[in-house]
Amino acid sequence: MRAILPSLLLLLPFLAQPAAAQDAAAGERSFNKCRACHQIGEGARNLVGPELNGLIGRHSGAVEAYSYSTANKSSGLTWDETTFTDYIKDPKAKIPGTKMIFAGIKSEKEIKDLIAFLKQFDKDGKKL
Repeated sequence: MRAILPSLLLLLPFLAQPAAAQDAAAGERSFNKCRACHQIGEGARNLVGPELNGLIGRHSGAVEAYSYSTANKSSGLTWDETTFTDYIKDPKAKIPGTKMIFAGIKSEKEIKDLIAFLKQFDKDGKKL
């Protein structure tokens, strides 16, 4: 036991580390998977999918001049981190009938990073 104790004491600082923080720069790289259909930032416009400025806190189906599926418009969702995480893992499972065709992102870390990137933009596309 005395031989093990010093080794355990050396590991303590590593065990007490907080979970990895969100990384907006890594999230920007992840957003490359979204760019074919979505824009974000000043001057963003709707493409195949709606622009994503101010996404977190926004109600689903709320971007003007975008033609949402009935399923998305009537889902009653508000995009918070939990809802977006569930959605981006498997969009068709979260909102059956959505027209979003995307296989999803399975990595929790990648999703958290993507959220950090998206949260940087207010509803007008300005970085906070």
